[in-house]
Amino acid sequence: MRILKILTLGLAGLFLLAVLALLLTPGLHLSSLVMILNVASGWAGETSGEELMDRLQLEEGYHLSIFAQGIANPRMLHFAGPGRLLVSSPRSGEVLQLTDSDGDGFTDSRMVLLNGLTRPHGLDRHDGYLYVAESNRIGRVGYAASQGEVTGGYEVVVDGLGDNGNHWSKTLRFDAAGWMYVAMGSTCNVCEEQDKRRATIMRYRADGSDGSIYATGLRNSVGMDFAPWDGSLYATDNGRDMLGDDYPPCELNLIEEGGFYGWPWLNGDNDPDPDFSPAGKDLPPGITPVFSFRPHNAPLGIHFSTTRERTALVALHGSWNRTTPDGFKVVSLHWDQAGGISSSDFLWGFEQDGDIAGRPVDISADGEGGYFISDDYARVIYRVSRKQPTGHGPVPSGPPSPLQTTAPEPQIDSAMALAGEQLYRELDCADCHGLHSPTPAPLDGLASRFDHDSLADYFLTPTPPMPRYELSEDQRRVLAHFLLTEYAE
Repeated sequence: MRILKILTLGLAGLFLLAVLALLLTPGLHLSSLVMILNVASGWAGETSGEELMDRLQLEEGYHLSIFAQGIANPRMLHFAGPGRLLVSSPRSGEVLQLTDSDGDGFTDSRMVLLNGLTRPHGLDRHDGYLYVAESNRIGRVGYAASQGEVTGGYEVVVDGLGDNGNHWSKTLRFDAAGWMYVAMGSTCNVCEEQDKRRATIMRYRADGSDGSIYATGLRNSVGMDFAPWDGSLYATDNGRDMLGDDYPPCELNLIEEGGFYGWPWLNGDNDPDPDFSPAGKDLPPGITPVFSFRPHNAPLGIHFSTTRERTALVALHGSWNRTTPDGFKVVSLHWDQAGGISSSDFLWGFEQDGDIAGRPVDISADGEGGYFISDDYARVIYRVSRKQPTGHGPVPSGPPSPLQTTAPEPQIDSAMALAGEQLYRELDCADCHGLHSPTPAPLDGLASRFDHDSLADYFLTPTPPMPRYELSEDQRRVLAHFLLTEYAE
C-alpha cells in the first residue's frame, strides 16, 4: 500500500509540475487558468448562452442552439425518442431526462430519471431496458420510451468493477446481436495494471453473463460506436501525458476481438514508450490506430451518422497540459471507399487564442438529421439542427456555477473540524496541498466555490490526477468541514 501511495503521489507531483509550468507561461489567458483549475480541483466555469452563441462556429447547413443549460457535469447522452434526451451526471449521481414536448427545439422540462447512483456515465438501451454504466458496476431498469418512464426496480447485472485511481468512468454500448461492450480506463497515466480488466474493453451478454476481456492496451477509451455500413466497433483513446506538447497522438481504433492496442508499452504507430519499454516483454502485435488525433486533444464521444454517408462526429474535450491549448471542438471524420479517413471541423470556437469557454464531451443524434452535444465545462447541452429552432430558449435550471456562487460562511463545529484535520493528516493531503509541498496545489478560497454538500460530493468524483479515496459519508463530511473552515478566505 505504501508503494502504491508513493506512486500515486509521484504522479500527482508530475501533474502539479506540469500545471506550474503552464501557469508560468507568458500570456496565459485567465480562462486557461480556470480550465486548469477545473482539471485539478473540479472548479468549473460557466459561460452565458449568449457568449457561447456569439463565438461558436458551425459547419454550413446547420443551426446551433442551446437545448439545456445549468446541468451539473453533463457527460454521456442517449436519444430516447422524439423530444427526449437522456443525460448522465456523474457528480450528482443522476440520470436526467430532458424533454422538448412542443417540438420547438428547446427543452421545456427535465426530470431525474434515476438517482443515488455511483458516478453514472455510459448509457444505452436494449430490449426494453435502460442500461447505466456506474463507476463500479453496470445496472439496468425497465424503460418505456414512449412514455419516458422507468418501470420496475433497478437491477445490477455486472458488479465489482474497479473504479480506483484515474479514469474511473465506464462507457457501454450494445451491438446488433445484443452483446454489451464496456470500456474501462486505466488507473494511471502509464503503469502495469494489477487488475487486468483496466485499460480494456470487455464484453458481456445483456444479463451480465459470459463476461470476458475483448480488447486490451486501451488507456482510456471513453467513446465507442458501431459503423453503420459494416457493424465494426470503433473507439477513441486518449494518449498518455508527460512526454511533451506534441507526443504521443490520441487515437481512433478499429476494435478487434483479442486485439492489443499498445498501452502502456507502445504509443501511436507502435513507438516504444520511453518509460515502459517493450524490450523483453512477450507482447502480442500492437494494432495501430486507423486515425491519429493531435496529441492531448482528448477525443471522447464518437457518433456515426446515419444520414451522412460514412461519417462520424468526434468530441475533442481539449488539452489540459499543452503549453498552447489545443482541441476543444467537434470534428467530422470521413471514410473513403479505400478505408482512408480525413477530418474537418464541425463545431468550433470553444477555444480562441487561449480563451476557453467550453469542452465538448459526447454526441447523440436528434432523430431529425441533427445532433445533441454535451459540454461538461459550460454545463450545456447544444442542439445542432438542420432547421432553425422556433422557441425562445431552454428553461434555465440547476444551481449557479461555482465561480458565480458565494457559499454561506460555514458554522464551525470544533469536533468535526478536529476529526477532519486528523483525516487530512492520515491521507497525507499536505504532500500536495501543503505550503511546504514542492509544487503546492492551493486550497485558498474553497468556501467561495463549494458548500459542505458539494465539497463532500466532490470527493466521490475527484478530477484526475487527484486520487479517489474510499471514504465513508461521515469521513467526506468531516474532511469537507475542516477544509471549509481552514480555507474559508
